[in-house]
Formats: sequence, structure tokens, C-alpha cells
Amino acid sequence: MKRLGSYFSIFIFQFSLIFSACAQKPQVVDYSVDSVRFVEAEWSVDSLDGYVLKRYHFDNGQLFCSAQNICLIEIPRGSERRLGFAYDTIPAEVSTFAERAGAMAAVNGSYFDINLGNPICFLRVDGVNIGENIPNLGDSVNRKYYQHAALALRDGRPRIVQPDSNRFWEDSLDYADIMTAGPMLIRHGELVPQRDDRTFVTHRHNRTALGLRPDGTVLIVSVDGRFKKQAEGLTLPELELVMKWLGCREAINLDGGGSTTMYVREAGGVVNYPSDNRRYDHEGQRPVANAIVVF
Repeated sequence: MKRLGSYFSIFIFQFSLIFSACAQKPQVVDYSVDSVRFVEAEWSVDSLDGYVLKRYHFDNGQLFCSAQNICLIEIPRGSERRLGFAYDTIPAEVSTFAERAGAMAAVNGSYFDINLGNPICFLRVDGVNIGENIPNLGDSVNRKYYQHAALALRDGRPRIVQPDSNRFWEDSLDYADIMTAGPMLIRHGELVPQRDDRTFVTHRHNRTALGLRPDGTVLIVSVDGRFKKQAEGLTLPELELVMKWLGCREAINLDGGGSTTMYVREAGGVVNYPSDNRRYDHEGQRPVANAIVVF
């Protein structure tokens, strides 16, 4: 067991007022308490081939007045590990995408139509456009709020970019691999203000995110949800704080909910607790249309 790392020590957040998720009435919540608990957590650490798997279960009430289970893959600067995108016209489990690609690890990627199986955000793989940003109802130009960030790869190295409002913007980018998702969580080291009129943002759900530290370290994070006693999930503002405490200068939210799955071959397979079977085990993978794989 080891501490998560020195990156946490600089992130002690000031006193804030919010409506507590674990109370019937408003109460004072001190985020510095949560940040200290996060920093001091003795994470399980598995040093693997060119990357690290870290896991911690926060008991009920330990983090944001809730129970949380967080897994993360850390790919340090200088590692030979590279990222790639995998997709299929027929949705498949994240573990299947990883096995087909011969990948060492994988997580679910961006949003898709659960009935049709097609992407609903821009997706380009190996120079071929697979999907485009579906428009808002009655608006054929502007993109939806969860399409306001993109992950671009060059030689397997990720870059997080923020598009403009035009939903065709990514088509002009000079990257062979682009995956649009969102919202953006952290931009140039600053938390990005989130909407407060969508339960997608304000309610706790399973989450998947990817972040970059200033030194180039890549962090891929899964947060389990839908299990109040074991793992309640996070709101997007809470996820922002977690990514900030992990030391990210840039961070993007990916598809979440029942899609959230993290697979690590050297750790035996699925390491988080996907919720699609409504049981707190490793068997509840949801078939997804695309995935981020680690080679």
C-alpha cells in the first residue's frame, strides 16, 4: 500500500457551502476535509508494465458524505504505453475491445445511441470518420453540451482540446484519431463551470474521465456508481475536484453511467464494478460502441 503521490499535497480547497447530498437540509461542507482524506488515502498500487493501477474504496461518508470506489490508470511521462481508439458497428464489452486489440488496458469511450449502437459524438479512428456530433433538436449548427471537449491522439499521445460551438469543428483537425465527449472538466488548470439544469451534471452517476498532468502523465479514471452503500458515484463538480486533486491540468469527462468499465489485463480483467447487472461485482459490463485502449 502506498500514498497516491505528492501531486495531492498542493490541492487543499477552501471552505465552501453546498447542499449536502447526505442530509435533508443544507449544511456546511468543508472541501478541505475531503481533499485531505483523498490525499491521505492509502491506495492499493499495482506497478505494471509501463503504467500503474491504483484503487481505493472510500467507506460511507468518507468522500463527499458518501461511499465511493475509484480506480485509475496512471501512465507516466516517458512510458512506452500508447493510447488508441477501438470501435465496432455492433456494441461490445470493454473487455472484448481490449482482447480484440491485444491491449493491456481499456476503458469505455464516448457517447453512443444505446438502441442503434452508433456514435452520437464525433469519432475518427485511423483517419476514418466514424461518427459526427448529432445536433440539438431544431439546431443543425451548434453542438450539445456534452460534445464540448475532444480527445485527440498523435502517435498514441493524447491531447485534450476544447472545440468551438460549431458541431463540425473537429473535421478540420489534423489528427488521425479524435474522440469528442465532454463536458470539459479542467482547462489550463482551472475548474470549468458546469451547468446546473441537467441531472446528468448535478446527480451522482458512474463516471469515466481522462486527465493530463503538467508533466505529461496520463490519468484514466473510473468512478463506480448506482450502489449507495458501496459506491454512490459523483456529480460532475465532484468529479472535477477529484481530477484536480489528482494533479490534472486538463481533464475531459467521457461516457459514464452503466457504460463505465475499466479493464486491466495484468490485474485479471475488469477491475471496477460496472453497474449494468445491478450487482456490486465485476460482471456487469454494458456493451459499448467504442473504447479507449492502452497498448
